[in-house]
Amino acid sequence: MADVSAAMVKELREKTGAGMMDCKKALAQNGGDFAKAEEWLRKQGITGAAKKSGRTVAEGLVGAYVHNGKVGVLVEVNCETDFVARNEDFQGLVKELALHIAAAAPQYVRREEVPPEVLEREKDIERTKLREQKKPDAMIEKILTGKMEKFYEISCLLDQPWVKDDKKKIHELVTEAVAKIGENIAVRRFARFVVGEGIEKKKEDLAAEVAKTVAGAKSS
Repeated sequence: MADVSAAMVKELREKTGAGMMDCKKALAQNGGDFAKAEEWLRKQGITGAAKKSGRTVAEGLVGAYVHNGKVGVLVEVNCETDFVARNEDFQGLVKELALHIAAAAPQYVRREEVPPEVLEREKDIERTKLREQKKPDAMIEKILTGKMEKFYEISCLLDQPWVKDDKKKIHELVTEAVAKIGENIAVRRFARFVVGEGIEKKKEDLAAEVAKTVAGAKSS
């Protein structure tokens, strides 16, 4: 796989309007060849999706998924028209996203939503680990870039690998839907609920619990 520089990614992005990660992937998979990378983006429907990304999305659906009565998800996915909101492909996408959120437990929709203080805390934690591993200071910031990408993959919905196909990111799943349906689509927000989450559960010693039960039986 060819080495892809930031300048190459920037040039392809400016030419096609596609996202930076999509441009990087296109170049990497096509040996750094711009013409082949652009063709690859068109075949994936990414170029067309990028052109639609600025359109207003005020319609859509709120999808729901509940797993075994223990985990529940609500997700709002927007599109341009009510007609598309009733489209089976769009509704299928919303269901897939709700199921994925239940399984993968993201904290944010996109990386831009991560609060700066959270990012700084994560960076400080990783810097500390790298220093404990005796990594040279000159290397730490470079390694940190990769560490933060991993953080985004874990924490941000659009950066997460799809639970049904980990070779595909969620943002790619959405892009494919945009190309197929022909309208701009955006994941706006979600909420994930887990039964008992945040409640401190009372823990008792099993032997003590049995002894208490036996004592109660004797007294009666």
